[in-house]
Amino acid sequence: MIAVNRPAAAFELFGIKLWESASDKEDAEIVDPLRYAVTIEAPDADSDLKDKLESASTLKADEDRPVSGSLGLLTKARAEREQLVAALYQDARYEGVVTVAIQGRSIDDLPPDAEFTGAQPIPVTVTVQAGPKFTLGDIRLEGDAAQLASADFGLISGGDAGSGAILKAEASIVRALKEEGRPLAKVTGREIVADHKTATLDVTLTVAAGPVAGYGDTVVEGTEAVDRDFTEYMTGLKRGRQYSPEEIDEARERLLGLEVFNSVTLKEGEALDAEGNIPIDVEVSERKFRYFGLGATASNTEGLGLEGYWGHRNLFGRAEKLRIDGSISGIGANDISKLNYNAGILFEKPGVLGPASKFYSHLKTVYEHPDAYDRFSVRGDVGLSYELTKKQTVSAEFALDYSKITDSFGKHDYLIASVPLQYVYDNRDNRLNPTRGFRLLAYAEPSYDLLNGAAFVKLKGEGSVYQAIDSGGKFVMAGRASLGSIVGASLQDVPADRRFYAGGGGSVRGYAYQGIGPKAADGQPIGGLSWFETSAEMRVAVTDTIGIVPFVDAGTVSTKTFPDFSDLKVGAGIGLRYLTPFGPLRVDVAVPLNPDPGDPDYGIYAGIGQAF
Repeated sequence: MIAVNRPAAAFELFGIKLWESASDKEDAEIVDPLRYAVTIEAPDADSDLKDKLESASTLKADEDRPVSGSLGLLTKARAEREQLVAALYQDARYEGVVTVAIQGRSIDDLPPDAEFTGAQPIPVTVTVQAGPKFTLGDIRLEGDAAQLASADFGLISGGDAGSGAILKAEASIVRALKEEGRPLAKVTGREIVADHKTATLDVTLTVAAGPVAGYGDTVVEGTEAVDRDFTEYMTGLKRGRQYSPEEIDEARERLLGLEVFNSVTLKEGEALDAEGNIPIDVEVSERKFRYFGLGATASNTEGLGLEGYWGHRNLFGRAEKLRIDGSISGIGANDISKLNYNAGILFEKPGVLGPASKFYSHLKTVYEHPDAYDRFSVRGDVGLSYELTKKQTVSAEFALDYSKITDSFGKHDYLIASVPLQYVYDNRDNRLNPTRGFRLLAYAEPSYDLLNGAAFVKLKGEGSVYQAIDSGGKFVMAGRASLGSIVGASLQDVPADRRFYAGGGGSVRGYAYQGIGPKAADGQPIGGLSWFETSAEMRVAVTDTIGIVPFVDAGTVSTKTFPDFSDLKVGAGIGLRYLTPFGPLRVDVAVPLNPDPGDPDYGIYAGIGQAF
């Protein structure tokens, strides 16, 4: 039996470093370059472990990059053994043996000044005897964790004994104690006993909880153009309120959400202050505040669209956002006189009614010619959004919209005053490319036409759900459903741009934009008072950057206040995704499955981001 008893260290287990900082791996100018070729042999390892060893091997990862002379190769080979032993420990292989040989000689037998000569690349052989896989034996939690059940943290007799599982359990135990308001909770001792006869690992963890404490002073470092006091205010950590690690996480995300910082780190102090509170250190690094960009969308049914924008993320020093944008669409699908134009300006100011709030205002003008109508509009609004919780947001605004619209019912002028209200619940793991979670939206917009006297309310609900069906997230099922209704006015009294439509790249693919639903005698869509859409996708990651997405969409629009599901239009197709840091690039091809006369034979759509 082997016993190890040492102070806890998050970055080290049983004397093996499990990770290292990126700065340790920065490339340097190579002197006396020496090339090598590595072979990894693991005769008693299964395919999963072989993949883990390949991934952990720095020799393999850097095989195309020469080292600096013989000393550089010898140093890299010795570090290789530590990395692979760590990988074995992570897989609960505590009897594993790693041997590294250069030109057939073990590195243990080589002198420090060994020279490797001859034809390059120099052969390097790594032999791994994995040994048996250990399981957990006796588990004991001591100190202030004695009252906790180890099974609640994944430490179960007969369970996973990998070093990663133990480190994860330690972090979870500390987190559980911190959630009691104890910021100084930590693992103070770790005793590991490996029984090689039974291939079991006995684990004893000693934990000190520390006292319950409130927040002390919040000290911000790294601000330059962003106001320091404002940054402190936006953390929302009020002095004296009981410490919560969840609030610390929310504060970090809130600061990142300001979009003025590249990085945000919040650290608890190492000791309580004189009043028994825990100081909080906030370290930030600022990003560039001015930005601009160009974008494009393309579809064989909707034509080419171009957009450009310019913005400033820190206009007055407190993360105020100003964005000016404009776009042209319908290129290639419409006559030049029928192209669509819009331009707008957005202003946002966070923290107006507490850190969780944001004031915003828009001014937007639109001149567009979709099949259903021609519209010129100028709209202004002011609003306020508020985060009830990390996952829940509400917003309310007042909007005034003047428009001139020509549709199947003739030419009309409107001046609509409205109060849009919205609630969103969103627990997706990634907003650009989610693999699990769901998003719900409820929307109500009471409106009154000041010129014509019509009053109506637009109601809408949307939901989308995402679930990976494998542990690696390479197969993700995604679905959405949307339902809407306009009550209080006839179809003719509701401005054409506020009615419901379906069809196109962001709706039911395979059909023309606004091509689903009731039509006038000349075949042009007139929109409806109710609407339903649904989609299902299987998002398959072929590689780390390439994905394919088979999908089915369906939708209907009705002139009644409730959708007519008997007239549901269905489209199906397949898409290609290329993953980038700013979201997936999307190309979809779809066909209508039950088209009406005049519907297209197929649709091709391109854009940025998932379809939903």
